[in-house]
Amino acid sequence: MSQPAIRVHKLSKEYRLGHNYQQGPTFREMLVDVAKSPFRRLGGIRVRSTEIFSALRDVSFEVQPGEVVGVIGRNGAGKSTLLKILSRITEPTSGRAELRGRVASLLEVGTGFHPELTGRENVFLNGALMGMSRAEVSRKFDAIIAFSEVEKFLDTPVKHYSSGMYVRLAFAVAAHLEPEILIVDEVLAVGDMAFQRKCLGKMRDFVGRSGRTVLFVSHNMAAIESLCDRAILFEGGRLVDAGSPQQMTRKYLSGVDSQTYDRDLTRIDRPVDFGEEVRFTHIRICDDQGRTLQTIRLGEEFNVEFAYTVKRAQRDMLLHFRIETVWGELLIDSWDRDSLPREATLEGEYRVRIRLSPQDLHPGQYQITLIAAVHMVRWLDRVVGALVFSVGSFSDTETVAPERSALLFRKYLWSRSVGDSDKAQVVLEGRELKDR
Repeated sequence: MSQPAIRVHKLSKEYRLGHNYQQGPTFREMLVDVAKSPFRRLGGIRVRSTEIFSALRDVSFEVQPGEVVGVIGRNGAGKSTLLKILSRITEPTSGRAELRGRVASLLEVGTGFHPELTGRENVFLNGALMGMSRAEVSRKFDAIIAFSEVEKFLDTPVKHYSSGMYVRLAFAVAAHLEPEILIVDEVLAVGDMAFQRKCLGKMRDFVGRSGRTVLFVSHNMAAIESLCDRAILFEGGRLVDAGSPQQMTRKYLSGVDSQTYDRDLTRIDRPVDFGEEVRFTHIRICDDQGRTLQTIRLGEEFNVEFAYTVKRAQRDMLLHFRIETVWGELLIDSWDRDSLPREATLEGEYRVRIRLSPQDLHPGQYQITLIAAVHMVRWLDRVVGALVFSVGSFSDTETVAPERSALLFRKYLWSRSVGDSDKAQVVLEGRELKDR
């Protein structure tokens, strides 16, 4: 019997949170302090409070060569932490992970793209960062460009690309890797419907090749069920169950349905290159009086409200709000710049409220994705599946996906109002501009 392509044994990862300390003096400051008062006791770092957060807890599993395994669970369940350890981005606190074969990771599409470089230059730069030689990138260059469909703008700096062009080029480079083991984290969560179908087709082509092993994290349940041989379910940093994709997606969705529609987003794992400038902090579903809802009845109007913090003023920040079915169908897709003038976003705390009417959503389960970006070239923050919710009870929708042909695709009008204090409020009105 062949050795597993991936073997994880009692893997754990802990993070130290809540550092609140007095910074120790520099060497120069120490010398000056001694000169001024030689008998004064030198100060040092004093940790006042420490909290340990367990992102992974005693996780063990194996993936055989040629097997495609889906990893599902709520945000903060430990999925991305697992992939970062397997990709050697971070080290585990305890336990062991073994991988046999050439490994490629698609943890964040477009990581390493430079906005001042042209599309052509970024193809070679990004390919090199992903482990491809220049000769390998040159050999695949025409196929990459054909897939991305940005040939006309190949010698234009990517900072001038539209969001679709940028994502197409980034995924095209990543999609042409040829590893034995592919680790994928939510790369299909961006782009329009046609592009997502194209990406899924590329993924199917990859997994169809003999001996290719894939570990695939996604909130798109249709992609999990169609691409994967097996799925593992994470909850609270633990692997709680494993089985067929159909069994695990139903178990995951039934658990989501029982959760309150009020979520803290501050502890959700983000890619290391996002930084701390902008952070989505909270999301909930509420009524017009601001009361958090526990269920959403058919025909009932409700609001989606999310908050974010800007720690450093942004000149060209874009906000993106989208609702999809858990099966991957995009329903509502809106940018704040669809109707608002370009203006700087100052430091502070902001809140967005979206009013949804009964005709917007049919009976079924849905997920919300939040994105903040600059020029769509640099991601500031992104939370895929920030909230999963049901319209109607889970028992009404657990066996089938909502009718795809009946889904609405609307573009909404954004408006902004400023409160009495430094905190501003952004309101997304439920007015329909047009059907697309």
